Amino acid sequence: MSILNGKNILLGISGGIAAYKSPFLVRLLIKNGANVQVLMTPSSKDFVTPLTLSTLSKRPVLSDFFNKDNQNELWNNHVDLALWADYFIIAPATANTLSKMASARADNLLIATYLSSKCPVFFAPAMDLDMHKNKANKLNINKLIDFGNLHIPVNSGFLASGLHGEGRMQEPNEIIEFVSSSILKQKKLYGKKILITAGPTYESIDAVRFIGNFSSGKMGFSLAITAANLGAEVFLVTGPTSLNIENNMIKTFNVTSADEMFKKTSELFSDMDIAIFSAAVSDYKPKKAVKNKIKKEDNSNLNIELVSNIDILKHVGGIKKKNQLLIGFALESENEIDNAINKLKKKNLDAIVLNSLNDHGAGFNHDTNKITFINNKSEIVKFKLKSKREASKDIFNEIIKLKNE
Repeated sequence: MSILNGKNILLGISGGIAAYKSPFLVRLLIKNGANVQVLMTPSSKDFVTPLTLSTLSKRPVLSDFFNKDNQNELWNNHVDLALWADYFIIAPATANTLSKMASARADNLLIATYLSSKCPVFFAPAMDLDMHKNKANKLNINKLIDFGNLHIPVNSGFLASGLHGEGRMQEPNEIIEFVSSSILKQKKLYGKKILITAGPTYESIDAVRFIGNFSSGKMGFSLAITAANLGAEVFLVTGPTSLNIENNMIKTFNVTSADEMFKKTSELFSDMDIAIFSAAVSDYKPKKAVKNKIKKEDNSNLNIELVSNIDILKHVGGIKKKNQLLIGFALESENEIDNAINKLKKKNLDAIVLNSLNDHGAGFNHDTNKITFINNKSEIVKFKLKSKREASKDIFNEIIKLKNE
């Protein structure tokens, strides 16, 4: 599967002869599974037609701030376009467009969208030999690189002017390769399969009552998003939560009870590279659940006999292969480090993430967490209170270190 699969890509086309390559670039992006929205400068339409590009991209091509053919003159919102994009590729990027990008001259939709972008921006210059060599143009290119944009260098060869030298835009397949390899450098878990459990489990007492806990699933869902952003294929097994997740790299499996979570994780675990068990699984369940609602009797007590649920983490620890990493979570209130290390050893974990009930802002139903990461060498790394999204990044930084050892 291509690293571009499912990604939203803005393709900006400016007015140069190299624009004739743009339909081939759109076609390759689509072939790689990307969603492509084409933005054109007004002059680029002299070199390639919007009809061709809209047919290939299966989206209307945008060039103006307003759809002037529409009686209501609908606004093409450059801010929304920028927020939609995972990546922005500007190819060809003429000397004029490079100058506008470097000086923030937002006189067309493409440049206004570029200036609003928060995603990685790739630019592929295309111009004649002497224009490319010009000091002012070189200064603009260096400015854009300093701004954090990713420069797709020109090729050398026969130019439209008849000259021979540097200035040719790279071929569409070369641009795809450059973009993909640049993304992969940032995707440290690309090609890896990661199992993550999240949320609570509910153990039925009768048709309307259950034993559960206060887990919100926020930590597990944050881990899933971070893993996907690092390029992993994520399998999220979650108990009942109010959370939803939409990401092409994340497959979600909803379960209710510990038995259901055990069954689903057992099905998935053997194919995983990494498994992170962050779910708050109920330790006990009623020995027998009643199908109907238990009626309340006056002045009577209800006694429920509980039995232990299967220890899912201990089970997978027993079948773990050498090439798999298994990470558990521990929520403790006393002798926290010792208890966490003991759990790590008993369940054959590679690492454990410790939460303390004594830390304000950590644990269930908070948007923040304060974690301690302990590996199987008893190396301990403590982190400050952070958002769960940031805490998930810390956890994966430590996991990647373990994976690379």
